Amino acid sequence: MSDLRDDQWFTEVFDSHGSAFSLKVTEKLLDVQSPYQHLEVYNTETFGNLMVLDGCVMLTDRDNFLYHEMIAHPALFTHQDPKRVVIIGGGDCGTLKEVLRHPGVEKVTQIDIDEEVTKAAERFFPALVEANGDPRAELLFADGVKWVDDAADESIDVLIIDSTDPVGPAEGLFKTDFLKRCHRILKSGGVMVQQSESPLYHSGSIIRELRNDMREAGFDSVATLPFPQPVYPSGWWSVTLAGKATSVESFREQAAAEHEMPLQYYTGDAHRGALSLPPFMRKAFA
Repeated sequence: MSDLRDDQWFTEVFDSHGSAFSLKVTEKLLDVQSPYQHLEVYNTETFGNLMVLDGCVMLTDRDNFLYHEMIAHPALFTHQDPKRVVIIGGGDCGTLKEVLRHPGVEKVTQIDIDEEVTKAAERFFPALVEANGDPRAELLFADGVKWVDDAADESIDVLIIDSTDPVGPAEGLFKTDFLKRCHRILKSGGVMVQQSESPLYHSGSIIRELRNDMREAGFDSVATLPFPQPVYPSGWWSVTLAGKATSVESFREQAAAEHEMPLQYYTGDAHRGALSLPPFMRKAFA
């Protein structure tokens, strides 16, 4: 739920937890109703451009690197040799950009149902789409669930579920049946990662259920990594990794320490620290 008041503050209200987040805006740059969702883009005074889907903040220029780096690099450095990567969702292309920083990756397919999101990113978030012309990138605008259904068994190394909240178009991406299909198309040693909402608000609900569903789907190990994200509810977010015949509780630490990618948040130390969950999260998952 959102509100743009007379004094030009965009506010997303999170009723279920009695909280809200506001940004002062200077103008509305885009207002589009796609076949799937309501898309808006604003310019803000201090966070650059802001993208909103169905009233919920999706990203800003200022802090999107936190989310995009943490949904991409932990999974890529956890896999022993990632070459074939698939992104479900991710229409703003920021995750695609991060995956393509890894020189060993040979092909990345991104499947997002709503082309309007990518069009908006191309117009208003050019830094996010600068890798779209990479010959290793394939952009498809289609139903990600159906794409997974049609994919061959054991055909990919890393699967990234870069979805919106588990409502509307993204609801099916959080279901056990879908996770089983994801397990099917991953090779042995494969890694899946999914955005998993706020550790403060959802550790005992959405995150715990996702972790349990991943195990039920056949994954051998699960790890949730929290990280700061100022514009999302509670200011704290998470991704959850799952491994097929591999552990996601360790990663290629030397490679993570020695990479030369121009990152702003992810480091091997940050990865290792995120794997060490605070007591309240461990208690919620017990």
